[in-house]
Amino acid sequence: MASWDDVRRIALSLPETSERPSYEGVAAWRVRDKPFVWERPLRGKELEALGPAAPEGPILGVRVADLGVKEALLADDPALFFTTPHFDGYPAVLLRLDRVEVAELTELVEDAWYARAPKRVAAAYRTGTTPSEG
Repeated sequence: MASWDDVRRIALSLPETSERPSYEGVAAWRVRDKPFVWERPLRGKELEALGPAAPEGPILGVRVADLGVKEALLADDPALFFTTPHFDGYPAVLLRLDRVEVAELTELVEDAWYARAPKRVAAAYRTGTTPSEG
């Protein structure tokens, strides 16, 4: 199963990515200052809303391309992905980090990076070239 070290290694391997704490002081990874994955402990109201279904363990926030992708992930594997009312209308899911394999985590982090990276940077990474200056 995946760990924070895996998240850090995968995220920082992507172009123009940095690690900087979020405003809450927890780890967040950004591409050109746009967060794409972040540590996301549940807050009091979220714990209350989820009740007994509130997961324990490390939780990773993951940006997705759009709300359709979010709904597909939530429907596909509710034991792994979940959300809270805080994220209603926002293209992100919450992931139980200790339940995901490293290979799947890699795909999720890369997809999150693509959702936030500038188009030229993403296109260059996809093709293995250097983005042109312009």
